[in-house]
Amino acid sequence: MNDTAEIRTIGLLGGGLIGGGWAARAVLNGLDAVVCDPDPEAERKLDETLENARRAYATLTIAPLPKPGTWRIVRRPEAAAEAADLLQESLPEREDLKIALLAQAEAALRDGVIIASSTSGLLPSRLQSGLRDPSRFLVAHPFNPSYLMPLVELCGGARTSAATIERAAAFYRRLGMHPLPLRREIDGFLGNRMAQALWREAMWLLHDDVATVEEIDDALRFGPGLRWAIFGPFLTYRMAGGEAGMRHFLRQFGPSLQWPWTKFANVPELSEALSEKLVAQSDAQAGDASAHVLERQRDDCLVGILQALRANDCGAGRVFVEWERALWQSHPRRESDEAPLRAFSGRVEPGWIDYNGHMTESRYLHVFGHGSDALLAAIGAGPAYTAQGHSFYAVETHIMHLRELPQDARFYITTQILGADDKRLHIFQTLYRTDDDVAAATCEQMMLHVDMQAKRSCAMLPAVRTKLDRLATLHAALPRPVRAGRAIAMPA
Repeated sequence: MNDTAEIRTIGLLGGGLIGGGWAARAVLNGLDAVVCDPDPEAERKLDETLENARRAYATLTIAPLPKPGTWRIVRRPEAAAEAADLLQESLPEREDLKIALLAQAEAALRDGVIIASSTSGLLPSRLQSGLRDPSRFLVAHPFNPSYLMPLVELCGGARTSAATIERAAAFYRRLGMHPLPLRREIDGFLGNRMAQALWREAMWLLHDDVATVEEIDDALRFGPGLRWAIFGPFLTYRMAGGEAGMRHFLRQFGPSLQWPWTKFANVPELSEALSEKLVAQSDAQAGDASAHVLERQRDDCLVGILQALRANDCGAGRVFVEWERALWQSHPRRESDEAPLRAFSGRVEPGWIDYNGHMTESRYLHVFGHGSDALLAAIGAGPAYTAQGHSFYAVETHIMHLRELPQDARFYITTQILGADDKRLHIFQTLYRTDDDVAAATCEQMMLHVDMQAKRSCAMLPAVRTKLDRLATLHAALPRPVRAGRAIAMPA
């Protein structure tokens, strides 16, 4: 099996936080998942993980996700391996357990199927020691939540083939991830080694009563953590050197590396007293928030950060752009005979609510923007078209608010083309409540086709104009919306 497109079913050993996250990412990317987990609550837990992942993806992108794959729980490693086109192990961090169950599962695998471990630090050369074909084994270490975080570190062992690394990288990239092959085998890989260094220093700061767990977290989340999501430590420090860059930074701050600021070389004894201090402060920090509430808050914030990075084509945002572009290309919207076009559907998210408990004004424009984006994709003017330097810009917008939409309300948007020529597109959208098909808002827009490089209007490309004319002809037979052409005015 050389083509990763042939990977349709992923076998999973372990269905906990990481394994369940892998299952969710696979299912929402159209793959089937067979999860081996002895936990009698495994099905419920995986269902909750999938619910969180669906919720995050619904906000993350309007690109057409593939039809979700199926999933099921099995109790034997062989059952997860029998149908697997790729096997992903996410068992507890016990080397002996992983070696034994990987060998047990391999007996049921077809030749050539990749075997990957999610281990966060164990050496692949040791984990592959019990396999009959160690060349197909590698570590593919994700970060929690594995259905949303893009990084996956790839580390081969002494007997892992280069082809295995290449095939694995292509597969994880297909799932919207950023595969990072390591140049050499090393305990803890890259991400966790750096995180471990911070964790050690944080434990010393807590041990020495320099700061509480909440204060230590605040120092990172309000400070360097925000910058690291954009540039990482090296590019961040280069910028601290000003126009002279890293050379100036090293001259100015390099000597500080010799100062005894940190205690990275050793770790405080995890005594009962230190453990109790850590647990008590951590409980106080979390307060009444359950793990489920914290997970959703984390996901909502991650989605917002990913979308901001996407808008700026930076960091993890570039991975998101490539994944989204692949979704559009793999699932092109066929020319539709719908009139008007049912363009977009969604749910009112918690962060969209104002002080009155209903969707705030800015979010109406937000969802209507998704509707117009869906129309543009339908006529061939989606992300790939924009990448070529052409796009449609809204030059005039009129929104009417008809009814309120509370949190979690489902809605859908229809789009009607009122007119079009070489450079202009006039559309009218209606947002309906899904439960009763009652109109909650309308949006009328004039859009101008532009050459993004020249920064001026221009005629749209022939292929787009052809599809647009076809839809416009269909929509011309519709009654003109009653609210089209309305203007804001006080009664005479």
